[in-house]
Amino acid sequence: MRSIIALGSNMGDRLDYLNKAKKQISLRVGKITGESKILETKAYGYTEQGDFLNMAISVETKLQPEELLDTLLEIESELGRVRTIHWGPRTLDLDIIYYGDKIIKTERLKVPHPDLHNREFVLKPVSEICPEFFDPLRKKQVSELLLDLRK
Repeated sequence: MRSIIALGSNMGDRLDYLNKAKKQISLRVGKITGESKILETKAYGYTEQGDFLNMAISVETKLQPEELLDTLLEIESELGRVRTIHWGPRTLDLDIIYYGDKIIKTERLKVPHPDLHNREFVLKPVSEICPEFFDPLRKKQVSELLLDLRK
């Protein structure tokens, strides 16, 4: 299943955290089939913190959605992620943006990511690696969502 994952970091050696996360994802999740450029962006939500490095990757995975979530949370934790402030500083943030064309709404997991249409730091990298990808919830291509956000 093709999954789109957003990566972000704003603590320590941000680039190193992104690279370590990609390596772990390739080892534990599946083959990385696409990778965006890295963007440096201002914090979203809680803004009293350092700038982020953000990117997106596409991965071919055999993991089921909840298994994918658990694996990404393990990688975050192993790379020093501590959850103290909602939207606060973090060594690493890994979000499942899409899991194929599935719409998933459980207590633990919502896919497509519920706030992706408000986040240029997600839409721009995702649009770079798969502009034609069709958002099954919003019924638009990712590139269209990005244009809508910029209006």
